[in-house]
Amino acid sequence: MKNITRFQLMAMMFLLYFVWGSWYGQMSKYMFNTLGATGGQVGSAYAAFSIAMIVAPFFVGMIADRYFAAQKVLGVLSLAGSALLYILTGVQDPDNFFWIILAYCITFAPTMALTTSIAMCHVKDSEKDFPTIRVMGTVAWIVVSNIIGSYGFGDSVMIFKISMVAAAVLGVYSFFLPNTPPKPNTSTSFSSILGLDAFKLFKDRSFAIFFISSLLICIPLSFYYAMANPSLTDSGMTNVENKMSLGQASEVIFMLLIPLAFSRLGVKWMLIVGLIAWIVRFIGFGYGDASSEWLLYMAIILHGVCYDFFFVTGQIYTDSKAGEKYRSSAQGLIAIATYGIGMGIGSWIAGTVADMYTVEGVKNWTSIWMVPAGIAAIVLVLFILFFKDNKVKSTN
Repeated sequence: MKNITRFQLMAMMFLLYFVWGSWYGQMSKYMFNTLGATGGQVGSAYAAFSIAMIVAPFFVGMIADRYFAAQKVLGVLSLAGSALLYILTGVQDPDNFFWIILAYCITFAPTMALTTSIAMCHVKDSEKDFPTIRVMGTVAWIVVSNIIGSYGFGDSVMIFKISMVAAAVLGVYSFFLPNTPPKPNTSTSFSSILGLDAFKLFKDRSFAIFFISSLLICIPLSFYYAMANPSLTDSGMTNVENKMSLGQASEVIFMLLIPLAFSRLGVKWMLIVGLIAWIVRFIGFGYGDASSEWLLYMAIILHGVCYDFFFVTGQIYTDSKAGEKYRSSAQGLIAIATYGIGMGIGSWIAGTVADMYTVEGVKNWTSIWMVPAGIAAIVLVLFILFFKDNKVKSTN
């Protein structure tokens, strides 16, 4: 793999996650503080991303991969997204905001799969080369979070203006990426994109329990993305975006620890540790405040354990159980179930719970955070009781 190609792909990942990181974690605070939105309206806005994640695989798998060069599709979608973000900056009504953010997310969600596809087509050794490319996305999220936090843009329309400019840059830059031609002979079908071919894996009870647990734990995950920023702000914490970027830093560290953890713990205990971390972090968010800020820092830094030890480990486990024959279908099924269905339901519940525990404009964050903590605890008990597989091996 040529160094120039590597740097091109790293820059592509950096720009993509710079676009996403500019607005995703801060959108709830912007909607609450600037648009005067309700919890339900905020939940709906985050659910728009989940709806788009369900639509995206069909767009990429059945259209983009077959008929167009991937880098050109990425460029067109990014420029269209930039235009929609420009429109979004002028929207003041929370209900109208939902429809524009939904349209934008439909342009953005496919770019996540497209960038991965472009990178995978040009690396020689995916296990060795891809992590060094993908990690630039995490670096970008840290960088943009600190820019927004340092200038106090968290509840300002600037989060979308920054994203708009970055999306335009990515759009233009995409046309200069290495050519990734279409795959006219690809036999991608509706059923394979839905992951229906992987349903036979449910004969393995442990895989079925893992699948259900993955879907359910995305409900608490939605609480984190939608409510962490406004919760930390209300707690009295300053420079929230800067401090939340510590979560992405811990994600990088624990990602590097995954091989060691596999050899010491095995897949079952890694997943259990991830679930326990979710419970602990929500308790930290619920009871932390200006006088016990260490609880808030703990909750932020646990993001690496929560995400890597459950979701990344889960992707590895799914890959090993599916084998070569069902790999794509299984990963597609997990993606739609988690980022699509699970987080969609979670976004709606998060908004509803936020409204439920809001009295005269003041949110009872302790009560709000105990809901995802309770859900995570139920998932943990379910997982411990019924998941028996502690090995990573193919069933084929």
